[in-house]
Amino acid sequence: MFLLDTHTLLWFIEDDIKLSIQAKSILSENSTPKFISIVTLWEIAVKYSLKKLELNISLAEFFNLIHSSDINIINISTEHLLILNSIEHHHKDPFDRIIIAQAIAENFTIITKDENFSKYKVNIIW
Repeated sequence: MFLLDTHTLLWFIEDDIKLSIQAKSILSENSTPKFISIVTLWEIAVKYSLKKLELNISLAEFFNLIHSSDINIINISTEHLLILNSIEHHHKDPFDRIIIAQAIAENFTIITKDENFSKYKVNIIW
């Protein structure tokens, strides 16, 4: 099972050439369980409202596209927060740290280009 980092989701939805061949292959496979964290949608909404993120479609359309896709949304649980509290602070991005904690708790492989993720005890693919 795979958990998408925020940039992975954006690049997949926008069919961006920055998405790796391996990531695109995994994400294009309908039978592969794919997840995003609710924190990913929060990060996108925050950056969109601050004009730090541009989308080719409206934010509402983007969220509707996610809801109609085969990508599942995982909420934040107290278990995720306990793991978040216990992992080292290799970097301080709160969105990434929640994604990492969720991957640890749920035994997900994270699809990310972000090299900071490799500092944690999680499986990553790019």
